Amino acid sequence: MNGPRTDAGVHPQAPDRQVRRLGLRGVSGPVGRARDFTGRALAEWAWADSRAEDPDEVERAEDVLLVVSELVANAMTHGGGVLELVVTLDGDAVVVGATDGEGRAPTLPTPGDPARPGGHGLQVVRRLATSWGTTPQPTGKTVWARFDR
Repeated sequence: MNGPRTDAGVHPQAPDRQVRRLGLRGVSGPVGRARDFTGRALAEWAWADSRAEDPDEVERAEDVLLVVSELVANAMTHGGGVLELVVTLDGDAVVVGATDGEGRAPTLPTPGDPARPGGHGLQVVRRLATSWGTTPQPTGKTVWARFDR
């Protein structure tokens, strides 16, 4: 699926579901912290490790970490600041989500000049993730991306 969805991308009743949360409100260096937190979760769950010998596993981990960077950076730039990162293991899939204080859903920009800096983050998310979307929250929204193994 290439367009945004409005569900959370996870199955709430899955017995093998694990959730990790990282509060990022007012934290300095939130992108780096979010990447480190996510990388540790992926490695502990044996889902992917950017230091692995298997190039497919390294690529899978790097894709997730790049999307986490984009989601957190977008929340900082366009969402009034990132409040929380949630990383979920849902069976064989991983879902990452950044919650911010802006209720308006993001939109994919129309294709423009690819050499122009900025404005490409959601295109990166759309291309790397299996699916992505937004979920309204009481104080804003969560933009999430799902990666199937």
